[in-house]
Amino acid sequence: MGFTSSFMKYGTVPSAVISDGVLPVPLWAVTAISLSQTYHLPPIGSTAHKAIVATHDDTVTLTGVFVGGERYAWKLALETMAEASKRGTALAAYSGGRFGGLILVTSMTIRTDMQVQSLTVSASAARRDVLDVSLTMAHVPRPSLLGKLLDVASIGVGALADGLGS
Repeated sequence: MGFTSSFMKYGTVPSAVISDGVLPVPLWAVTAISLSQTYHLPPIGSTAHKAIVATHDDTVTLTGVFVGGERYAWKLALETMAEASKRGTALAAYSGGRFGGLILVTSMTIRTDMQVQSLTVSASAARRDVLDVSLTMAHVPRPSLLGKLLDVASIGVGALADGLGS
């Protein structure tokens, strides 16, 4: 086994995909994913008529790896997307501004309008040809029904992923 081989093996289906609407960046072997939701309480004495505002804040934290010879290209693509998630992505241009952030697809959730809050990439001598990636993304949706439809669709994606894994 030479210096260019990796201890990590990866198949044809990544554990998570992050996209700007044009370029997909796969995260292989996601070892941890968490979805944190903070719900907002209405002000005391507020009326039953509410403005359309977000009722909760969502953050998703992923830990995974970029594997093989493409790992530095995936790292650069993810760094570029992280910057674009704040300024405007290809998806925003194609959708006429209806979507503004990144798309995250996992078996746990499908989210549009994601912005990268933090990104950590590390390497170690113990794992050749592997870059460890830790990523925190915030869901910054525009009020619409599409977000809920994508949440429902993620149930089907999760069931499909569970069926393929067994």
